[in-house]
Amino acid sequence: MSTILIKSAQIVNEGKITTSDVYISNGRIEMIAAEINHPADREINAEGLHLLPGLIDDQVHFREPGLTHKADIWHESRAAVAGGTTSFMEMPNTVPNTLTQSLLQDKYDIASQNALANYSFFMGAANDNLEEVLKTNPRDVCGVKVFMGSSTGNMLVDNERALEQIFANSPTLVATHCEDEATIQENLAIYKEKYGEAGLTIDMHPLIRSAEACYISSSKAVELAKKNNTRLHILHISTAKEIGLFRNDIPLAEKLITAEACIHHMWFSDVDYKTKGNFIKWNPAVKTADDRDTIVKAVLDGHIDVIATDHAPHTFAEKTQAYSAAPSGGPLVQHALQALLDMYHEGKITLEQIVQKSAHNTAICFQIEERGFIREGYWADLVLVDLNKPYTVTKSNILSKCGWSPFEDHTFKSSIEHTIVSGQLAYSKGSLIEYGSGRRLLFNR
Repeated sequence: MSTILIKSAQIVNEGKITTSDVYISNGRIEMIAAEINHPADREINAEGLHLLPGLIDDQVHFREPGLTHKADIWHESRAAVAGGTTSFMEMPNTVPNTLTQSLLQDKYDIASQNALANYSFFMGAANDNLEEVLKTNPRDVCGVKVFMGSSTGNMLVDNERALEQIFANSPTLVATHCEDEATIQENLAIYKEKYGEAGLTIDMHPLIRSAEACYISSSKAVELAKKNNTRLHILHISTAKEIGLFRNDIPLAEKLITAEACIHHMWFSDVDYKTKGNFIKWNPAVKTADDRDTIVKAVLDGHIDVIATDHAPHTFAEKTQAYSAAPSGGPLVQHALQALLDMYHEGKITLEQIVQKSAHNTAICFQIEERGFIREGYWADLVLVDLNKPYTVTKSNILSKCGWSPFEDHTFKSSIEHTIVSGQLAYSKGSLIEYGSGRRLLFNR
């Protein structure tokens, strides 16, 4: 382990911005002080830069194993680190689906060799694997994922008894994808009858996978959680209507039911389908500008607790098919922080709120051990950003294996200068440093 001294950084942490030096040793933050003069293996002059806790992304799809023509842990963790995300939690709809403890361990084994960022993997739930779900260790597994709506990988849990058993007995946090399948299929049938399969277009996506479908499923999840005292975390809220399901009148650490917003639902709206097409086709769908703006407001007022990406790459060829054939999902992890920093420049969110929702709150929500804050004794997961250095997204600087981005040709106002993962410099001024510094996340449960 090398030592690193960061000099004169504007530290954004726990609701404040202060100027300090930071000394890192043995992977951890050893000292934070106005002036530190310890010798170090590497010194970073951070004058004019802001130092943030590395982002913790609680929802990514890195596609390994089984779908590695789209993405893999090696490529996507590097995209994450280049974007200032130092820890990720990955979803179970790989091939085979992560429905046994043995298959879950296989993913940890891959990450231990290939992940440049810190990692955890969700255990997958199905209609018939409760016994395996119950074996999940809450100490070193981030949660159990339940698809209460079909999406990529078709892991739909639609057996009422199975849902009840999972919510009643899960040994750890239950994270849900909430879209009501019956409503979606009814909507799809209506549009097919009217336009034919070939006549379906991307602008119909938020009408087929409608706001009502989201609300029916989310409210059902909340009802099940309240009935069973479940620790529930609802992923990628996409509608204004769902906001009323969540509280903002108690501290996050006391909440049993929490919610996540994703970058695409905070940035795009249905008017963007005209120019972006299938490249912003997600499940749940990007919806109206009112939905988008209400989600941003809910992030700021505490109804929504964390910001994530739902990074879910598909190949360019897959996404350029007709609407009906094109899969849902896209790469976001490399540009999430820059998108949030653009929103900061636009006056929509403060730097302190970005840090709270993308690092602090994720750590609190999942009870992550010694990460998510800039504190002495904590693991050094840090990102240095230049708020005034423009960065244009081009095919040549996209690191996700799929090679495209919905932000292509956009010029962000800020740049990621350095990223430190578990005390190791993993990214610096456009270059990745291959230390294999990612570590398995642990949880205080």
